[in-house]
Amino acid sequence: MEPTINSQLQLAHEFVHHTGRNVFLSGKAGTGKTTFLHRLKESTDKRMVVVAPTGVAAINAGGVTIHSFFQLSFGPQIPEEARLRVDSRGMIMPADASGIKKFSREKIRLIRSLDLVVIDEISMVRADILDAIDEVLRRFRHSSQPFGGVQMLLIGDLFQLSPVVKDDEWEILRPYYQSVYFFNSKAYQRASFVPIELMHIYRQQDKAFIELLNAVRNNQANDQILSELNKRYRPDFRPTDEEGYITLTTHNAVANEINYKKLESINAKSVIYKAVIEQEFPEYAYPGEAELKIKVGAQVMFIKNDLEAERRFFNGKIGKVIAVSEEIVVVKCPGDLDEINVLPMTWRNIRYSVNEETKDVLEDVIGTFTQLPLKLAWAITIHKSQGLTFDKAIIDAQSAFAYGQVYVALSRCRNLEGLVLRTRIAPHCIITDETISRYTQDSLQQAPDHLVLMDARRSFQLELLNELFDFYEIRRRYDALLRAMEAREAGLNPESILTMRSIITPMQSELLVVSERFKNEIVRIATPDFLPVDNVHLADRTKKACVYFVEKVKTVLGDALMNFAFETDNKEVKKIVGEQLEGLQKAVYVKLKSLESCVNGFEVLHYLKARAHAELDFRVSPRQHSSGKKVGTTSSKHPLLYKELTAWRDNKATENNVDGSRIVRLKSLVEISNLLPSNIRELEIINGIGKKKIKEYGKELVELVNAYCEKFEIERIQDSIPEPVIKEKSPLPDSKKRSLDLFVTGMSIAEIAEQRGFAISTIEAHLAYYVGEGILEVSSFVSQEKLERISSYFLDKENSDSLAIAKSFFGDDVSYSELRFTLNHLRFLHRE
Repeated sequence: MEPTINSQLQLAHEFVHHTGRNVFLSGKAGTGKTTFLHRLKESTDKRMVVVAPTGVAAINAGGVTIHSFFQLSFGPQIPEEARLRVDSRGMIMPADASGIKKFSREKIRLIRSLDLVVIDEISMVRADILDAIDEVLRRFRHSSQPFGGVQMLLIGDLFQLSPVVKDDEWEILRPYYQSVYFFNSKAYQRASFVPIELMHIYRQQDKAFIELLNAVRNNQANDQILSELNKRYRPDFRPTDEEGYITLTTHNAVANEINYKKLESINAKSVIYKAVIEQEFPEYAYPGEAELKIKVGAQVMFIKNDLEAERRFFNGKIGKVIAVSEEIVVVKCPGDLDEINVLPMTWRNIRYSVNEETKDVLEDVIGTFTQLPLKLAWAITIHKSQGLTFDKAIIDAQSAFAYGQVYVALSRCRNLEGLVLRTRIAPHCIITDETISRYTQDSLQQAPDHLVLMDARRSFQLELLNELFDFYEIRRRYDALLRAMEAREAGLNPESILTMRSIITPMQSELLVVSERFKNEIVRIATPDFLPVDNVHLADRTKKACVYFVEKVKTVLGDALMNFAFETDNKEVKKIVGEQLEGLQKAVYVKLKSLESCVNGFEVLHYLKARAHAELDFRVSPRQHSSGKKVGTTSSKHPLLYKELTAWRDNKATENNVDGSRIVRLKSLVEISNLLPSNIRELEIINGIGKKKIKEYGKELVELVNAYCEKFEIERIQDSIPEPVIKEKSPLPDSKKRSLDLFVTGMSIAEIAEQRGFAISTIEAHLAYYVGEGILEVSSFVSQEKLERISSYFLDKENSDSLAIAKSFFGDDVSYSELRFTLNHLRFLHRE
């Protein structure tokens, strides 16, 4: 079958290859959906992955399971909107991401670089699972667009097998979904899907049989249809094995019993063929029997297509075993002149990764299953027959229990003559969900034509051009970095913040304003008569714009950001500011590489490839000990001394196996390199150098300073070092303020208590005071989970504000300090 012989297949091909529109590709049994998927994998240049709801479906589709790729749990997935929280101030808080497991860095890189995600057998995917996929893609692609902006291709027939959902699971999901079907998911309704239904049936040629199947599929089987169908009812039909009939039944136990009894009835020696299973290949994904028991005379079915040029067999072809040996089975199929020598074949279990050199999406083989591509075939379940084709079948669907089972069973047959009914088909056996019928009728009204396709191609190219010249993401990440730095100003050198602030003016005037003007020009130049890539005037303007923006990104952002580095003793500052800096640096890097790829002309796939490669190529530039400006050196009058002091501190930290801040804080080293204390008395003036530090390191620090001054013949002006102030006992508010100041610089409560000679509980009381004043965030001291529990306790009018009573209530689950911080936080909110 060639994918271009009918208009629906061609339309699907064009939408997937040349637009960014999401596509739902459906069609009756035998219309070529599976063939389309296999051809797509061979032909597309887009970076794609294929997933399916079950292990066997994933193996057959050449992909992986949904749950393994997106790392989802098997239970119900509560939609993100339902997990949004409202805090005590009435503010909407982000949804808890606890349902999303931790992804490896490599998996995140792969997800961010994808152009296309294909979900096969979509009819079996529940609504909540599709929403969970959407949430994972949006979260890791940092995009608010449905599915994170990646193109989705959903393949399946809603009238075949439905999602499996237990009663208790549906009770959990019922408040959020109209039905369990994927098209009722929040993500599907937000996204714009193009529905394309394949109409041409390749499996059956008999028009009368096709009409009968359509009537069953659409729940329109009237008395006349049922009467015609039940003419095939032959309860006493007992075919010989030579006739090659297979029984389709609803339950696995029934199929197994038929196969077992038939095999045992053969008076011949059994031969057992054991599968060779290597590395990772989970049992639930086995495509065949791990131990296949065969006898001469057994009826078998091929479960894989022949890879040889002769194409001697296909998945679903039935034959009879005529000879066996240790390594080979000989099968003769009805109507064939030649026998088939069947050798073991291999199925692959894959995992997606990225080739670091080519940046292509790889299908890494992580396990194999090697076995004869055969199974006993006197009977098979309707569920396992999906996707197969039989010339002769006996259907026992009296116990049909799921939507679509009867249709799946009947549609496996090539013609009505090869179909025999073991039981009559009664009206109640044909179960079709009205929800599916209504949705299908609605989607038919939205079927696209070539005008819609051309509009989609044009829109896709304009969207990519707009993205190419859009600097919103860079500005957003810049603002986030600046906010993070300003909020932690006490832990950073002011010059680093000034450096970051200095970027905004040229970025605004030379990039943001100009890009907005050019995006408007794109809209003006683009015409409905031509695709943007075929518009000569637009192509010329695009080249010139790329040259301009490449130069400006390098001079305005690249030089300043890629070499920007900072130093801090505060681990939280280092983590938060570092992450924001990395995000901005990556956004700039990806934008620059994308623009560079288009300086000689904009071409869709070339741009998509360059953008994906940039996502994968980016590496974090060092933020510590780099050639760029650092906090210490920019604020020190004597950078060489500062460098010696930091080297001394690093050695001490290594010797004592502690963080450098536990030796001497960087801000103290900056102050030492500026004031150049010549003795212990002068060293005592330095902020952060207390009695303990003096005792441990005072002599060495003074020696370093004196040696430096002597080496460079620096004459120190003693008046520059203020006389030590005799400390008087400060009133409590001043003492609290001192604790606050030290905490803001990044010192921990334990470190403050050690330096000030106070108990930890005293420092906690000082800081709790400022939580009550709204100056410190309670989240710095109490986890969100405990904050909610303790707040609920104190907000209950029947409970008092007594910490002792509250401690008795919570026991060891919470500490006195957590109770105090939370209570002060609530008092501040009440005052507001």
